Amino acid sequence: MIQQALAMVTGPIETARGLPNEHYTDPRVFEEERKALLFANWAAVGIGNDIPQPGDAMPVDFAGMPLLLIRGHDGDIRVFQNTCRHRGMILIEEKCNLRGTIRCPYHSWCYNIDGSLRATPHVGGPGMNFDQHIDRKKLGLFAVRSHVWRDIIFVNVSDRAPPFEEYASELLHRWKEHCHPVYHGGASSGFTFDVACNWKLAVENFCESYHLPWIHPGLNSYSRLEDHYHIEKPGRFAGQGTRVYRQIEGENGECLPDFENLSEFWNEGAEYIALFPNLLMGAQRDHGFAIILLPQGPGRTIERNEIYYSFDPAAHPEYRDLIERNAVQWRSVLEEDIFVIEGMQRGRHGPLFDGGRFSPKMDGPTHIFHSWAASRIVKQRGNGDA
Repeated sequence: MIQQALAMVTGPIETARGLPNEHYTDPRVFEEERKALLFANWAAVGIGNDIPQPGDAMPVDFAGMPLLLIRGHDGDIRVFQNTCRHRGMILIEEKCNLRGTIRCPYHSWCYNIDGSLRATPHVGGPGMNFDQHIDRKKLGLFAVRSHVWRDIIFVNVSDRAPPFEEYASELLHRWKEHCHPVYHGGASSGFTFDVACNWKLAVENFCESYHLPWIHPGLNSYSRLEDHYHIEKPGRFAGQGTRVYRQIEGENGECLPDFENLSEFWNEGAEYIALFPNLLMGAQRDHGFAIILLPQGPGRTIERNEIYYSFDPAAHPEYRDLIERNAVQWRSVLEEDIFVIEGMQRGRHGPLFDGGRFSPKMDGPTHIFHSWAASRIVKQRGNGDA
């Protein structure tokens, strides 16, 4: 019966149904999807701006897995499981600078910021810091495969996904004109929502423009529903674009600087894409943004919204007002979606709901995401990994 329900999700959009309710409400299914969707693929967990200086570290709860993001002395970002190899204690509770040492607060086992185990005080008895049965070379922190693109930190927990450049190759090609250095807009350009919904609902809502006239009337007043088009790459990403993008302007018509060497499309166009599983991105001529969805359980998601520019804001205070206004505008637009995704989450507790239907003309990107999720869950069950 369950397999039949998922088969209906992956069918043609004209007859397909959405994912069943339990994929939004059941802790057991959340655990299954954690492995099949989040851990098996390249998922976003943070940004480089979180840890700008060597020795900076930040803990992240990624679908219940404790991670630790660290910038090394070489400037590279590394990700470890935030767990001591001795008794499993959480190592770092708050964002900090490690000053070269990760010290477990329980028994003071110490690690270098490259993850290697450095000290094991009294492990062989009082005053004895060595024991023949404790091989420090084999007890470094568990490293998690990671990659950084456009300041976004990705992890592949299973270590089975293809290289990131291959995994995201079609999006990298599509947005090749935007492959420039990016600079975070500063404190106001990063804001977080704690949302009472399953993370997938945020992806589904972001993918489509069907809801614009009713949920975003201000945005729809100039970038209308009919100005939008679908972006559909089955198995990879989905989203929407607009042919009418309006820049933020100052009182005298001044605008933020564009990214260099963009084609004519970007003069008035913009695109908004969900890179599966949990990253939502926007590309415009003068800025971009990333929305990282951090699942906290079947019915709760931390949504991080981060805005980037083609220039370093710290070096250009003349753009501070425009940056602030842009952040206010995006925060207002994104907040308008919260009651929708939380409302859908509550609706998913209605036992008579059967996954719903898709509009063949309007819901293509959302169906692609549902189909991607369902196919990977079916594959995992077929491999006996559920």
